[in-house]
Amino acid sequence: MNNEQARSFIAIELPQELKSGLLKLQAELKSSGYTFVKWVAPEGIHLTLKFLGNIPAQKVDEVIRALVKASEEILPFQLETADLGAFPNLNRPNVFWLGIGGDVAKLSILQKRVDDVLEPKGFPKEKRAFAPHLTLARIRETASPQSRRDFGELIARTKFEVRYMIKVTSISLIRSQLLPGGAVYSRLFEATLSG
Repeated sequence: MNNEQARSFIAIELPQELKSGLLKLQAELKSSGYTFVKWVAPEGIHLTLKFLGNIPAQKVDEVIRALVKASEEILPFQLETADLGAFPNLNRPNVFWLGIGGDVAKLSILQKRVDDVLEPKGFPKEKRAFAPHLTLARIRETASPQSRRDFGELIARTKFEVRYMIKVTSISLIRSQLLPGGAVYSRLFEATLSG
């Protein structure tokens, strides 16, 4: 990995039980036949804390040290899945997501710490407010306004009442390789919360 770049992000990895639940939810919604919806494979769904973009291989160790620092003094905590929604809204969805509940105050503190320790390393802080969510699908740009509204109505009608628990005990540096068949993710490092 000498002078190659690693497209990377910091995330909380999800329990297998939740990924299985997301697979069922997606299968149910896919049966509606919307071809303009690009589904995210459940195996690739994470709770992203910070997207880093392409980082030089020699900078990976610096990022790892920063992550260890960010995870110090934070005790493990519990999150849970919440309601379905879309960005920017259900009338013209671009991104379809599952919300996150539970100890979001602690999650926000952790995300801010990640932002704070990475800023001096050349990763600017996120300007938008942190809105924790799991991206389930993206709507293709070719979708008409009416198609978007129809899909938004489907989301509004869909009940996802099972509440899955996410015990947060670590944060991971994940590499994303974009291949013709889709993104392939590999964990480069896992920092354990050690409050």
